[in-house]
Amino acid sequence: MNFRRLVFTVLIVGLSALGGKFSSAQAQTQPIDDLHAAWTEILSEYVIVSNDGINRFDYAALKASESDTAHLNTYITDLAARPLSSLPDDDQFAAWANLYNALTIQVIVENYPVESILDIRSGIFSSGPWKRKLITVEGKKLSLDNIEHDILRVRFDDPRVHYAVNCASIGCPNLGTSAWLAETLDQDLDAAARAYINHPRGVDLISAGTFRISSIYDWYQSDFGGGKAGVLDHIRQYANEELQAKISKDARIEKYGYDWSLNAPEGDAE
Repeated sequence: MNFRRLVFTVLIVGLSALGGKFSSAQAQTQPIDDLHAAWTEILSEYVIVSNDGINRFDYAALKASESDTAHLNTYITDLAARPLSSLPDDDQFAAWANLYNALTIQVIVENYPVESILDIRSGIFSSGPWKRKLITVEGKKLSLDNIEHDILRVRFDDPRVHYAVNCASIGCPNLGTSAWLAETLDQDLDAAARAYINHPRGVDLISAGTFRISSIYDWYQSDFGGGKAGVLDHIRQYANEELQAKISKDARIEKYGYDWSLNAPEGDAE
């Protein structure tokens, strides 16, 4: 290689590195809602709103798109680089919930095809990726469990956390078609709660006054008021008129259930 070519090569590499640094610095000063626009672009492109009331995600299509996969990875990196703990509460909630959901999509895409998120292990004796350290935020390595249980549930003490995070499964509350944003957070969380509770995978009538409900209300019973009575009160809060009429004062929960099948378009992960 001659001297001129060497100088040119070094210059190009240097400019590329500087461009990456400028991009990262720009992301850290960008308004947080503008940053989430990248996540909305992914969701609007790959979330499929189905007639059965269950939103599905086209993991195969995202994996096939190198540019959009890179777009997702950049969003995660840029969001994790922000000092999230210094944001106002609603912005924090939205950021952590978006980060959780984006990381979940990233993990599924990296391991796709799979039939269930349970097929992706954190370790030899652990089903699911939830305990694996996936990201560093403000100098701390975090897993999905850390984000959900140590940050979202503890810091915000809001049962609607469980409608905000998506575990890539049919049984889970829907992954939305846009990012969570502080400005509309409260109304969007209420809408997500209503959508889940008024769908059979959330609350299903078995017989008069007897219900089969999602295992979410068993696993996190304390978040929903504690005990089955507290869970039923929570459900009544978001039930539509038809469901309200079926939940009498002596209504009882007969069983719990959860479908861990991947929330991909039917037949995709076979």
